[in-house]
Amino acid sequence: MSAAKPHAGIAHAAPADMLAKTQVLVEALPYLQRYAGATFVVKYGGHAMGEPALAQDFAQDIVLLKQVGIRPVVVHGGGPQIGAMLARLGHESRFVDGLRVTDAATAEVAEMVLCAINKQLVSWINAAGGRAVGLSGKDGHLVRVAKVEGRVRDPESAIERAVDLGFVGAPAEVRRDLIDHLTAGGFIPVVAPVGFGADGGTWNINADTMAGAIAAALGAARLFLLTDVPGVLAKDGSLLTDLSPARIAALRADGTIAGGMIPKLETCVAAVEGGADAAVILDGRVPHAMLLEIFTRKGAGTLVRRD
Repeated sequence: MSAAKPHAGIAHAAPADMLAKTQVLVEALPYLQRYAGATFVVKYGGHAMGEPALAQDFAQDIVLLKQVGIRPVVVHGGGPQIGAMLARLGHESRFVDGLRVTDAATAEVAEMVLCAINKQLVSWINAAGGRAVGLSGKDGHLVRVAKVEGRVRDPESAIERAVDLGFVGAPAEVRRDLIDHLTAGGFIPVVAPVGFGADGGTWNINADTMAGAIAAALGAARLFLLTDVPGVLAKDGSLLTDLSPARIAALRADGTIAGGMIPKLETCVAAVEGGADAAVILDGRVPHAMLLEIFTRKGAGTLVRRD
């Protein structure tokens, strides 16, 4: 009687690359179980938005999240594109506290540009096999805004004064039922950062702020802010992987956190204190950064959660 032949699929006969792929799936299993049915809000913008290859990676990541039982909601930016269009039209952009001063004409241009970006992003996700639906905060009265007041400091007297930013708002109310209805139906909402005010008109909203408010309203398991930096860096350049609101306040006080990272972290803190489980600042230039953060032990960015 001849000896039995070894099974072709036993572990010691498998190529190393196949074993590595298997190990990735095994490592991801507990995270897949933990986040099944959870809502993730993802703010997409910055450098990654302008790179076709990264945009396709992003679309595939969003579809993969949906396929494994997560409910992704995308909020996109468009500041550079709005600025470019305004420049083409001969309209100079002016900023206060990082917010674009927005008169009626600027608001109209911003809405037009954001609508085009929205439909492009929807098409990328759909091409990757998803069922994306584009909307803005005006649709279905999704996001009602409150007017934002800018502040500038006189360099000589150090006295602050108020500046009218025009049609710039912050989310005052988010109708989560509309997003819940879409995600429960298998759709992926893609939201442009435009809202409506008491006058029913168009108001411009910072995309990070919009994403944070939606994440808080949905009680999202994660808010992801895709940026152009690896995350929050210590003074020695190392990545700070876990932060709390109290730790963030201390790092801001000693100067570790400064500049454009301040409003992003303010958004993260507002989101987690408003109902989201955690927020993550990630480098959107890294292919599949979200998947590395979610499905691996090491992660890939700076996680912010309540004290």
